[in-house]
Amino acid sequence: MVVAAALPLVAEYGAAVTTSQIARAAGIGEATIFRAFKDKDEVLDACVAEAVGTDHVLRELATISLDEPLDVRLTEAAEALRAYMERMGTVVGALHASGHLRPGRGGPNGLQWRDGRDGRDGRDGRDEGRDGQHGAGPPPDARTQSFLALRDGVVELIEPDRDACRLSPEKVATAFLGLLFTRLHTPAPGAEAPLSPDELIAVLLHGSLKHPGSD
Repeated sequence: MVVAAALPLVAEYGAAVTTSQIARAAGIGEATIFRAFKDKDEVLDACVAEAVGTDHVLRELATISLDEPLDVRLTEAAEALRAYMERMGTVVGALHASGHLRPGRGGPNGLQWRDGRDGRDGRDGRDEGRDGQHGAGPPPDARTQSFLALRDGVVELIEPDRDACRLSPEKVATAFLGLLFTRLHTPAPGAEAPLSPDELIAVLLHGSLKHPGSD
């Protein structure tokens, strides 16, 4: 409840948001926040984890009916993923601009908190091995893990049409995500407008060449 109430405020105010603002938005007393979180930084950390986490968008992908045609399934997936990326970009961008986050390694989607923490249990950005010793192995790449989770969610939507695809569902899903994420980048001045979802899926499924007899 606290994180859900905090997310839009963090997107608007970044690290300048106050716990009193969050409490009002959540309809609770400010003291209630500190029963669940040590301080405001912990609330902000939880907001980052929620924004970059894939659980919510994967649940949305799982609700898409496999009875729909493939292009409809992928259009719905594109809309769910667009909303996820925009939400993540807004929250992370606001916290980065206000100094709470900086680029790093090993934290959520490659982010690191300003004090050097990376989102794991170790407070200094190093990983712990099975024997409890720091530095026993390289940390997992959170961005790669997130991408693979999203890819697998899209693969499930493509799987019913496996036999109709020239490429494996895994390769189609990877191409779909690549086109989609490229589309979400802000185009340079004077550049062509990004593909619409319908255009993106048409290129993915049918290519960019006209077929004989087509308009």
